[in-house]
This record gives sequence, structure tokens and C-alpha cells, in this order.
Amino acid sequence: MKNLRRRFLPLLAVCMLLCAAMTVPALAAGEDLTEAAGTKYIECGDCGAAGVVLSEDLEAVTCESCGGVGYVESPSGFYNTFWSLLPPIIAIALALITKEVYSSLFLGILVGGLLYSNFAFEATILHVFNDGIVASVTDSYNMGILIFLIILGSMVCLMNKAGGSAAFGRWAKDHIKSRVGAQLASVLLGVLIFIDDYFNCLTVGSVMRPITDKHSISRAKLAYIIDATAAPVCIIAPISSWAAAVAGFAEDGQGFNLFLRAIPYNYYALLTIVMMVGMIVMKTEFGPMAGYERNAREKGDLFSGSNPYAGAEDDAPEGKGTVLDLVLPVVVLIICCVIGMIYSGGFFDGEGFITAFSNSDASVGLMLGSAFALVFTLVYYLLRRSMSFKEMMGCIPEGFKAMVPAIMILTFAWSLKNMTDSLGAKFFVRDFVRSSAGGLQMILPLIVFAIGCLLAFATGTSWGTFGILIPIVQNVFSMDNPMAIVCISACMAGAVCGDHCSPISDTTIMASAGAQCDHVNHVSTQLPYAITCAAVSGVTYLIAGILVSMGAPGLLGLPIGIVLMIGALFVIRSNHPSVS
Repeated sequence: MKNLRRRFLPLLAVCMLLCAAMTVPALAAGEDLTEAAGTKYIECGDCGAAGVVLSEDLEAVTCESCGGVGYVESPSGFYNTFWSLLPPIIAIALALITKEVYSSLFLGILVGGLLYSNFAFEATILHVFNDGIVASVTDSYNMGILIFLIILGSMVCLMNKAGGSAAFGRWAKDHIKSRVGAQLASVLLGVLIFIDDYFNCLTVGSVMRPITDKHSISRAKLAYIIDATAAPVCIIAPISSWAAAVAGFAEDGQGFNLFLRAIPYNYYALLTIVMMVGMIVMKTEFGPMAGYERNAREKGDLFSGSNPYAGAEDDAPEGKGTVLDLVLPVVVLIICCVIGMIYSGGFFDGEGFITAFSNSDASVGLMLGSAFALVFTLVYYLLRRSMSFKEMMGCIPEGFKAMVPAIMILTFAWSLKNMTDSLGAKFFVRDFVRSSAGGLQMILPLIVFAIGCLLAFATGTSWGTFGILIPIVQNVFSMDNPMAIVCISACMAGAVCGDHCSPISDTTIMASAGAQCDHVNHVSTQLPYAITCAAVSGVTYLIAGILVSMGAPGLLGLPIGIVLMIGALFVIRSNHPSVS
């Protein structure tokens, strides 16, 4: 406990000081009252910011709540202030110190409710449950993700019962001879499944757990590999749900072109892959991860502590099943999810593949795709006589139970985000970014990257960070300015970095679920790695900003960053023993 306090409290103190520094006045905005610097206004809930409502005889009349303006003042005295970031700061600090993620998240939600209601008891309870928890689980997008989680948990249970996972483990033991090979195979699979980060986390975890277990690789290390090949790969893959999100947040319909141009400048994502592969090949670990890997290698203890998924894996008898019993359902799952995503984007209504993927709804696509894959898996195992129909039906609730820890954490994380949104945290950060755009263009990529990291870390959402920062950068720069592309890349890289570090990020939660690893253990072991890569990325953005401001090609930043990252790995290796 004392070691945790010494390790994380200074970091949290720095984060709070940086957030407090964001109270700089912002640039003037337009007629939209929510765009005004330091605004306390929110959209009117009665008229939907239209300024008019319909009377009983369906005639348009002026809204009484807002007087026709379309906006009303927030009921909270803490709206759009530093205090709007307090709920996630409390939740993250408590989770890292106590290692109790459920209670920590709920306390963060409760603090958000207290601030929103100005400490009124009844209003706090209503806001926490109605606008927080209930709103999270009734949101159609969130519900689609939860259904996808449950179906995937059921498929994993089916594959275990049928003997597919055990057979794949036996095959891997014969063909993958080393710990390095097992980790590189996990990286390769993570890179290949670039369609969506949720899908990546759970699929890679399901497939690779038997292999990494056979080679005594800790679940914390597997969770890191999964997390490092989820969002960082999706954010540099043109055909992914993340590319679609970035394209949607950009203005003037040029989002996809901006995404492609920004890929070489997405230093955090690219350097994360370089760092991960470099550490595997060099057999080097540091920080808490070194202890977890040592316990796994020397003692066979894959968890080094609690395992919230104990009993979730019910392997079939030795010798039962074939490799095809795991590979075929996974391949069908991938195909069905891709078809589901382009279906949700209008591909079968005449849209092109790229357009359909850009317009896809990941929640709908993954939900429908996994449902069809589950039906295929049931029919396939029935025809194979891998198990009885009754046993297969028993796997459905078992899979649900296996995903309960991830579902609970996701629900609380979404609820915490609702609390943060209701306190206007995004406007607070937006005002600071605008105020920083003045005479700091040379270091603006570094500033944008740092703010993206802090915002995504505090809110646990990459896409929300994109939505706040990308339009601001587009308003500050003309898109033919080379600095604009570097800053947009810094938005995306900062969002991914903060998402990667944050214990309340849905991708981090999914990575823990995919590896079936204790969530706080995953966060505490991954954080030193993510911070190291963030530091190198920050230096690289500073160099890129200087290069572009001097008229030099900004593309030189990437090779410089790779050299810095490799140099940092050699320094780390010289100070830490090799992992055999």
C-alpha cells in the first residue's frame, strides 16, 4: 500500500496541478452560448436548444424554460470549472491506492452527483441513478456493447467446453517454442484484428490465453499486449471504427483524408508498437510488471494475486476437440462482425465499402455479427457432436457470468463519464486549448498531446477527446498548414495515450476482460510502460513542432522518435535484468 502511494500520488498531484492551470481565459466564440468562454450554459432540455416547443394544438410557441434562446444555466455551481475533473481524479486515485475498482468508481460517481446537485441529498441520488447508472445501461450504443460482451463470453465458454481452446494450446505448445514466440504471436494477432478495439481485446485474449499460459506468461503481460495492440493499432488503421469516428468528428467532410495524412505523425501509437516489440525481443521488463513476470516464470503463478475470473474457464477433458473447434468460430466471428459493421453503414443499401465502414455503428455491427457467429458455433458443435444441446445451452449463462466483472466496471465507467459530462469538463478543457493557441505554435503539438492525455485519462474516453479537440484545432489552423496535421495527430495520440493509462477507460477494461486479469493489476503494471512511451512521444512532438515551424519536413519526427524509443529501451535494459 505504501509503495503504491509513493508511486501514484505524485503523478496524480501533477495531473491536478496541470488541470488547475487550465483556468486560463479562452478565446471569444460565436453566438452559440455553449461556445462562450467560461460558459455556464447548457442546451435547454425542454426544447432541445431550438427555442420553441409545440403546444397542445401542435403550434410552435416560445419555450418558457429558456425564453426562446435555446439555452439554460446549468444547475451546478461547479459547471465548467476545475472541479468538474474531481470525480474521475478521485475514482482513479482510489482505484490505484486501494485496488478496489468497484467502490472507487462508485465514490467518483457519487462525488459527481454531489457537485452537480450542489450537495442536495435528493438531487444527488436522482442524478447518480437516473442520469448516471440507469442512463448508461439504457443507452442503445452501450447496450449493444454489453450484448456483444455477453455473446463473446458465451462463445469462449463453448470453445472451452468443446475442447477447442485446449487443442489450440496443445498445437501451440508444439509449434511455438518460446516465451518470445508466444508474445510475438499475440502481437501479430492483435495487429491483424484492427477492425475495432473492443473486438480486438476480447478475441485476442480468447485465442492467446491458452498459448501464453503454456509458456508461463503472466496475465498482466498478456493484458498489456492486448491493450497495446487495440487502440494504438485501430487509430492507425484506415479501415477501423476509430477511423470512422475521427472522420465523423472532423469538419468540412475531409475527415478521412485528415486521418490518412495524420498516420505518420501519430507518434504514441507507432512508438507503443515499437516499444512493445522491442521489450519482447530484448526480454526486458521493468516496474511492477517485472515482478509479475518473475512469478509466472519461476513459480507458475500467472496472476500474482487475485483472479476475478477464477472458475470461468472450464476446460474439456484432455484430448477432446481439435484446433478447428477454436479457429473456425473465431474466423466466422471476424467475418460476421465485419459484415455487421458495413451493414450498419449502409453497404447493402448501395454505399461503397469504405463509405459504409466510415458510417458504421460499431455497437450495432458487433452485436449483430457476434449473434450470427454464436448461432453458427452452436450449429457447428451440434453437428460435430462436441457436446449435448443441454450442455451448449448451459454455456450461455456461464459466459454471461464470466463477463460480469467487465460489465460492472464498464457500467460504472460510463456512469462516471456521464457525471463528468454533466459538470461541463469538456468545455473547461476546450477553453484552455483555445487560449493556448496564441503565440505558442512551436510547442502547440506538445500542448495538445498533453491536454489530450489528461482529458482522456480523466474521462476514460478517446472518442470524446477527439470530439472536443479536433474541431478546435481545425478552427485554429487552416488545413493546408503543416502544423495543423501535426496537431490533429497529437489530438489522436494524446487521446489514445490517456485512454491507455486510464483505469476507467473501456478499452483498458476490455483488455483486462480479454486476458481474464485483475483490472487494477493490469492498470498498475501497464502504467509505467505507457508513461515511458508518452514521455518519448512528447519529446517527439516538441521536435516535430520545431521542425515544422522552421519549414523542415515534419515527417522527420517519426524516425527521430523511433531512435529515441530504441535508445530508451537500451537504457531500461541496462538497468533491469533480462527476462529469460
